[in-house]
Amino acid sequence: MIYLLYESLREFIHGSGWLGGLGVLRWVEFRAVMAIIVSFAIVVGFGKRTIRWLLKQKIGDNPEFYHTDLNQLMKQKANTPTMGGLLICASIFVTTILVADLSSFYVAMAMVCLLWLLAMGVADDWLKLTSARRKPGSREGLYTGEKLLLQIGLAIVLGLFIHYHGMTKQTLDVDSTLPMSAALNLPFLKTWVYQAGGYVPAENLIVLPRWVFVMLAILVIVGASNAVNLTDGMDGLASGTMAIVAFAFVVLAVIAGYSHQTFVLAEYLLVPYIPQSDELAIVAGAMVGACLGFLWFNCAPAQVFMGDSGSLPLGGLIGYIAIVIRQEFLLLVIGGIFVIEALSVILQVGYFKMTGGKRVFRCAPIHHHFHLGGWTEQQVVVRFWIITAMLAALALATIKLR
Repeated sequence: MIYLLYESLREFIHGSGWLGGLGVLRWVEFRAVMAIIVSFAIVVGFGKRTIRWLLKQKIGDNPEFYHTDLNQLMKQKANTPTMGGLLICASIFVTTILVADLSSFYVAMAMVCLLWLLAMGVADDWLKLTSARRKPGSREGLYTGEKLLLQIGLAIVLGLFIHYHGMTKQTLDVDSTLPMSAALNLPFLKTWVYQAGGYVPAENLIVLPRWVFVMLAILVIVGASNAVNLTDGMDGLASGTMAIVAFAFVVLAVIAGYSHQTFVLAEYLLVPYIPQSDELAIVAGAMVGACLGFLWFNCAPAQVFMGDSGSLPLGGLIGYIAIVIRQEFLLLVIGGIFVIEALSVILQVGYFKMTGGKRVFRCAPIHHHFHLGGWTEQQVVVRFWIITAMLAALALATIKLR
């Protein structure tokens, strides 16, 4: 909204001496930083009244685990209000509407992703808190099949639209660069080569067929959404980790879509160039600010939990951004904590069924394994933050190693 207003008044602003400073709004990097600040301010500003409203609605969680010792460690969290994801997603949505270029296809699809998963998360949280779907005293929300059906449906829609848009929209002068939007991007694999004074797509560039692209979108979006959901089990763990991951994707989105006159940053760094995808840096920036603002209230001892209404949209949205800018592999690296958390659950459940009751970990997801092993909750959370920060630094460093 602010950006479109600036665009409509561009000539007047640049011709005015005292309004000339507003010209910085054309730079996506400035608006990405602006998004972090605005989103943070929204969450902090509305945080206390949101918590009071949740308490008034008696939306309090009572975490229960299949482990007596863990239930004892977590008993002080009883009746802490949940569904704080409503505040996170509202902040991301409002900030994006205010700061991003709303004419961008990728921004519009990001909002579809956010609202779809928010609705699913709210339904899941609400059913857990208010409805005994299977037996009295149960905490069942949406069934696993229902969740997967909704997530896969969203991923198929997003995958098809992204592929179609990227392969048909005439945003570049050279048609041969269009397949970049569906290119397979792996570490150390060049997508561009320098020839005759300019960059051209590499001869060995792998362009994914539509059905493969959609399958990859399903895997990344559904996987990321559920992985972040599994990580949300300790005060500040999911929100702090996601803030770091999202900040890395602010940088990656700028790299993927930045161009100025004849200079294209993605060409220089030999990664796929996706026109207009740099606007997703605003969405990622809004995620950073919202998560940091939420961490203000979610740090130990937490005053509010994000619930599925926060973790599912955050994971799905970062997965969507990774698909658009062709950085799925770096999402695995930067979001390594999310990957490990998800794998620990898969291993635990699989081994438990195969051996008739034996366990690989004391408890899964793996953050509970360390908690039961003697680490304090704060130690687990901060150490996972540190690991995520190091993984983000490593992933960004690999951008130049091609």
